[in-house]
Amino acid sequence: MNRVSKIALGSVFVGIAVLALKFVAYWLTGSVALYSDAMESIVNVASAFAAFIAARYASKPADQNHPYGHHKAEYLAAVLEGVMIVLAAVAIFYQAWEAFRTPRFLDQPTLGLAVNGVAGLINLVWARYLIVSGKRFRSPALDADGRHLMTDVWSSVGVIGGVALAAWTGWLILDPLLAGVVALNVLWSGWGLVRQSVGGLMDEAPEPHIRDHIRSIISQRAEGALEAHDLRTRRAAQKTFIDFHLVVPGSMTVADSHEICDRIEEALRAEVPGSIITIHVEPEEKAKHQGIVVV
Repeated sequence: MNRVSKIALGSVFVGIAVLALKFVAYWLTGSVALYSDAMESIVNVASAFAAFIAARYASKPADQNHPYGHHKAEYLAAVLEGVMIVLAAVAIFYQAWEAFRTPRFLDQPTLGLAVNGVAGLINLVWARYLIVSGKRFRSPALDADGRHLMTDVWSSVGVIGGVALAAWTGWLILDPLLAGVVALNVLWSGWGLVRQSVGGLMDEAPEPHIRDHIRSIISQRAEGALEAHDLRTRRAAQKTFIDFHLVVPGSMTVADSHEICDRIEEALRAEVPGSIITIHVEPEEKAKHQGIVVV
């Protein structure tokens, strides 16, 4: 089991612990706002499990049926997580509407809020760890899980403040209103996650600054070639696919052109971890006089 898979499995156990604490808080108070917070934690557990399965599958090496690897499995998990977040938002809206029609008195608000606060603190620490790990290991599943947990942290802060205000003032209508706000936040989070994951499944290019860096590396390390054109890049979880055409003098030997390609590939792999590179060598009559100028 690789490091990403171990972290994803840890999210499952953390999510179960937080889920238990938040439902205890809901049971103590009867607050529909705390119920909404607990419902989001159910999604956290399910999505963490999906991320674990995806990370395990994505780490499998390429095979005959998947010659480019299994990296996109993480995007599928992230899409699933986004859909589950949307479903959780619908369930929260329903409970908020029922509580709005029939306001409920809050029992033991102080103890319940304290328990929910402990759960929120655990989520905050783990969310930061997931986001950092997602960037370090270039794992969309870990990053998505961490960002989702971070929205859960802010939701918990709002819920705790709102429920405390409702208990202090006696304005019971604040409880379902706050749950509705939480549901909107959850819905927005789910939409953003689905949109980002679909971009990965559709072979979206890396960020502009990464593409510019790739062009700069090719320009500086292609000494002996004439130009490079038709550069294409795409992301697939921890891998960055790079392919382009390299124009060399017609009189250059295969060995010399291969040496240039090796030099470029070595530099790209050092500067863009996880890159998979394909270079098509062409004679000078194929030059387009545009694209990447060799320094």
